Amino acid sequence: MSDRNVHNAGFTSSGIARGSLASSMMSQEAKSSGGGVHSGGPTSTLQEMGARGSTHSTGFTSSGISGGSQAAHMMSQEARSHGGGTPRGGTTSTVQSI
Repeated sequence: MSDRNVHNAGFTSSGIARGSLASSMMSQEAKSSGGGVHSGGPTSTLQEMGARGSTHSTGFTSSGISGGSQAAHMMSQEARSHGGGTPRGGTTSTVQSI
């Protein structure tokens, strides 16, 4: 994942950009969870990366998730909580796709 992709999606150091993919994700996530965006979810994870201005060393790469990385840990936790697989639209798959 590149810093540029995260920024272009609307996750910036000054917050989520109005009218962006990020704002759409935030809206959808809030609607599906009853009005809020959960810590550790796709929107908050990507916004944290955008605010830092760097996605380096998270483990989300163009060739997949790096073993032993923060991304691998997230994927493992998500898989355990969903009976062994990472759900489509979940945190790991959404962040990896961007």
